[in-house]
Parts: sequence; structure tokens; C-alpha cells
Amino acid sequence: MFMRMSIASNIKSAIPKTENAKEFMKLVEERSQTADKSLAGTLMSTLTTMKFDGSRTMHEHVIGMTNIAARLKSLGMKVDETFLVQFILNSLPSEYGPF
Repeated sequence: MFMRMSIASNIKSAIPKTENAKEFMKLVEERSQTADKSLAGTLMSTLTTMKFDGSRTMHEHVIGMTNIAARLKSLGMKVDETFLVQFILNSLPSEYGPF
């Protein structure tokens, strides 16, 4: 089937063979949703466990966390701004405590 030939081999192996184009597209969609759920879980885990270690600037750290929140939003998981601020504050070492 032409549609199957145009897919990368690492993805192709995960999709069962079928001769029906509609069925093939449905199988691709199902696999895509599973991958999105897995990616969302990984991103959420990264966001909640991220720590500022000084290896990059504070600005880059905050932008990185904001970018993860934006990627989660694109997957349908909106991170509320107040939670994002709290995650960022929690990621900072104690030397950046309340003033």
C-alpha cells in the first residue's frame, strides 16, 4: 500500500498491516493518541521535577519551563499560570527564597 510506504520504518513497524485506507488512517490516529499521552506524561513529569542548577541562566531556566507548559497546552493539557509560577518557584534553590 502506497500510504504505508511513505511512513518512516520505525513508525511503520508499530502499525498493523491493512489494505483499507480508512482503517489504516484510524490505526495511525490511535497510535498517535497513545504517543501524545505518553509525551504529555513525560513533559508533566519534567515540569514538576525540574530544578535550577546554575548550568544555564535563570532566564533560560524559566523560558524552558514556560516552553514545556506551552507544549503541554498544545497536547490539550493547559497548565494554569499560577501553577506554572509555583512550579518555577519550587524549582529554585533555597538561596532564592522569599525576600
